[in-house]
Amino acid sequence: MGRLQNLFWVSENRKISRSAAVLNLAGVTALWVGLFWISLSAIQVKLDFRFLGEFPLRIRNGFLMTLGLSIVSLAFSLIIGMLSAAGQSSPVLFIRFFCSVYVKFIRGTPLIMQIYLFFYIVGTAWGVDNRFLAGVLILSIFEGAYIAEIIRGSLLSLDQSQLEAARAVGFTKRQAWRFVILPQMVARTLPALTGQFASIIKDSSLLSVIAVIELTQTMREISAVNFRLFECYLFLGVLYLCLTLPISLVSERLERRFQYES
Repeated sequence: MGRLQNLFWVSENRKISRSAAVLNLAGVTALWVGLFWISLSAIQVKLDFRFLGEFPLRIRNGFLMTLGLSIVSLAFSLIIGMLSAAGQSSPVLFIRFFCSVYVKFIRGTPLIMQIYLFFYIVGTAWGVDNRFLAGVLILSIFEGAYIAEIIRGSLLSLDQSQLEAARAVGFTKRQAWRFVILPQMVARTLPALTGQFASIIKDSSLLSVIAVIELTQTMREISAVNFRLFECYLFLGVLYLCLTLPISLVSERLERRFQYES
């Protein structure tokens, strides 16, 4: 009885066994699939994915476009985020308020509004007509605001007395940042930044509104030809999961790796 109970119940500090994890994950998966299948039966929809075999090249190109947009945007958003986080602590008030307004505006407005604003107004005014470049800039500006808050929050969570203690034992300010502050910041921000990469991948789907031919736009065009809306968007979800699930697993491992007792 106790062994059976351990498959479905775990105490606070006890590690979950592999068999219990597999059993409960299979049960949860069966529940969701069953509910979805019952819903499809209720509206008399029969799924048929065979038509997707006619578009392997278009699907591959859309997948690679989404991946490329996400990777390039991640690099630029990291730069923007670090500069914005540093700018919010700048002694120059103009820089401080500029970065603060940027972060609050981006975090307080929806991405789809920003896409229209930056592409059709700012982009048109400055001659940015390359849709890939426009998509990278929009995503980088949007995600950079969130990364700035991740970095700033991590820095504020550190005890400032550590910097003073490092200086007291003979470290220069640069050495104190390099050997004391930065390692802790990496430990605190890396899991969140990894999770933010998954958000970039999902947010890139909204670039379809300006006809960037990424995954969502590709599947939208295929569904317009075949009128198989359910199959196209279900397959689209599977493709996004193929990109985001590995990142989520890496993020969870990093959180466990850098988790320390206070």
